[in-house]
Amino acid sequence: MLGIVGAPGSGKSTVCDQIVAALGNDTVIVGMDGFHLANEVLDQQGSRDRKGAPDTFDVAGYAAMLDRIRERRQVVYAPRFDRSLEAAVAGATPVLTELDLVMTEGNYLLHDAYGWGSVQSRLDEVWFLDTPTDIRVQRLIDRRLAHGHDRASTLDWVHQVDEANAAIVERGRERADFILTVEQGPSL
Repeated sequence: MLGIVGAPGSGKSTVCDQIVAALGNDTVIVGMDGFHLANEVLDQQGSRDRKGAPDTFDVAGYAAMLDRIRERRQVVYAPRFDRSLEAAVAGATPVLTELDLVMTEGNYLLHDAYGWGSVQSRLDEVWFLDTPTDIRVQRLIDRRLAHGHDRASTLDWVHQVDEANAAIVERGRERADFILTVEQGPSL
């Protein structure tokens, strides 16, 4: 099990997609984002305006899923985050028992608070994507605009929420097994 970690907009999904393209059907991607708490729960907690922060996920559920995948006793149906819905879709990613490589990607695989400290030990290796801030920020802006957000709210979200989360992610960098420098622009 390989973890791919990086700040928002670092290219985690793209790198995972490229690995799957190279290795084929013996590989699957399970995103940490499938464990976002539902918007209704975030509203009740008063944390929807920080969605994506470390405490806005079902970390115990994510860790339990990683354990089930590692056991390889049966197919595990992992959730997938749908950006167009801004919500997780349950049971969207089948993880077959015979796969050679299971990748999981997300911001907090190396974080040590809110229960995240239990994740790294469940993975065989974790790679950290080091991407220049200007490239990451432009990707985040482009992504939000492409999903219909207006420019003012996009800039506010990226600079206030995503960049606050990026600072948290960066603190786990030294715990990575490998650091991959990503220097390409938005079309990675």
